[in-house]
Amino acid sequence: MIIAIDGPAAAGKGTMARRLAQVLGLAYLDTGLLYRAVGLTILIDGGDPTDETTATAIAERLDRAMLEHHDIRGDAAAKAASKVAAIPGVRAALLKFQRDFATRPPGGQSGAILDGRDIGTVVCPDAGAKIFITASPEARAERRLKELRERGIEAIHTTVLQDMKERDARDQARDVAPLVPAEDADILDTTDLDADEAFEKALAIIESRKERGRT
Repeated sequence: MIIAIDGPAAAGKGTMARRLAQVLGLAYLDTGLLYRAVGLTILIDGGDPTDETTATAIAERLDRAMLEHHDIRGDAAAKAASKVAAIPGVRAALLKFQRDFATRPPGGQSGAILDGRDIGTVVCPDAGAKIFITASPEARAERRLKELRERGIEAIHTTVLQDMKERDARDQARDVAPLVPAEDADILDTTDLDADEAFEKALAIIESRKERGRT
């Protein structure tokens, strides 16, 4: 089974996808790390993440070791990822990697969960279950602020919220694979849900999809 988890930044899709993969015994891929790795590589090299030629070349020869870089989950990598993700050549270069992972999960596992922003619409349009996880910008900013402070990074709520809104705008307005729910995706708004409540709802969606697939 292939499960697609999409949604904007800090909606909780990564935590959700990892937990679902563990409980269901499926392989898990955080596709956002691929774009972060491309963006971070450019920043380390002193380049511009909006440079299409450079970004595409790095995506085509992506060093997988970058996925484990200590700055991969930092804000700089996140902003750079949003910029390189708007480049068609980058998306094309990383698409094969994602589809190969979904159709041939590592470790002989029986399926895969991928989270990102275009899994249900572009990467795995035939996924057995598609969940679009969202939350209000204010709730997502609060979550990101908490995450940053737990990592010892000082941040201001208004700045985090503004960055969140700007990233949403870039992701939704890009020409290639914009951030939108797949037409057949289940929408899960986590604004007023805690992690356990959101997980139970997601699990129920997947079980419902499985039942529909058997009939």
